[in-house]
Amino acid sequence: MNDSMLTYTNTTLKPYHSFGSNEIANYFTIITKKETIAEISIWCNQHNKPILILGSGTNVLFTKNFEGMVAKMEIMGIKKIAEDANEVLLEVGAGENWHHFVTYCIQKGWGGIENLSLIPGTVGASPIQNIGAYGVEVKESIKSVIAYDTQTAKWETLSKHECAFGYRTSLFKKNNNRYIISHVQFVLQKQAKLHIDYGVIRDVLHEKNIKNPSLQDISNAIIQIRLTKLPDPKIIGNAGSFFKNPIVSIDHFKELQNEFPKIVAYPISDTTYKIAAGWLIESCGWKGVRKGNVGCYEKQALVIVSYGIQTGKEVYDFSEEISQSVKNKFNILLEREVNIF
Repeated sequence: MNDSMLTYTNTTLKPYHSFGSNEIANYFTIITKKETIAEISIWCNQHNKPILILGSGTNVLFTKNFEGMVAKMEIMGIKKIAEDANEVLLEVGAGENWHHFVTYCIQKGWGGIENLSLIPGTVGASPIQNIGAYGVEVKESIKSVIAYDTQTAKWETLSKHECAFGYRTSLFKKNNNRYIISHVQFVLQKQAKLHIDYGVIRDVLHEKNIKNPSLQDISNAIIQIRLTKLPDPKIIGNAGSFFKNPIVSIDHFKELQNEFPKIVAYPISDTTYKIAAGWLIESCGWKGVRKGNVGCYEKQALVIVSYGIQTGKEVYDFSEEISQSVKNKFNILLEREVNIF
């Protein structure tokens, strides 16, 4: 292995992901510069070892030891590439903390991502999942993604269109571990259109008597909302929303609505509806339930929490029980938002 790569063998992953289970990585290293990515990829190809890039580990669940290389992404930096009267173009290192980046932009008066405040994770992970919250998805502010293609051994600058963004998915998620992201380029607005369509945001602003909210006001409202609903992963192990909100046909939705008049759902198109997964799970009686070292969070049924698990399989098995009960009651198969390894 290249001397510039400081690599450890048989390393516990417990400190590197939010569920805090004790699986082992055969090999472990930290990426602090772009050049290291190609070195790691080439070494893994030569030795027929899989590679997994970890950001802050807030959206992963390990269910077994990782028989390959786990590389923690710590490429940092926020660089202004271009600017005009209306917009600013930034290039941001994949290892930057996402919320710190959001806060930095708000302080500069650059809008577009304020609704994504307090989402745990790194900048490099944001396009993989196409993170979203309260009416905004990160794809709306991304210009391009700089990534190493492990299949062609070449660097690519992928445009927003080439990233194939969808609901909580992207080219990067569909081609798991093919691309290793080093930087993301964002276009942010100097006179941003504020997204306050969600009733819960308007409620918080109304409570504070804020009639002409700033970027900071929106961010503060989002933070307040998230803190009341979601546990801090530093205090109690979790990966945020464990399941995606399922999308069903309008016919299926009408059938459900007839049987369950209080079902929470939103129209996506003329033919589809998005169902609130948290409502489905809570309706099956899971909210606040604990089994051993795993539970369903008492304030938000969409969140599975760890009370000191030893293996991620405990969480996975618990999620299977939830998924099966929702399938039995609503004929909806929940899809996990968390990445399972």
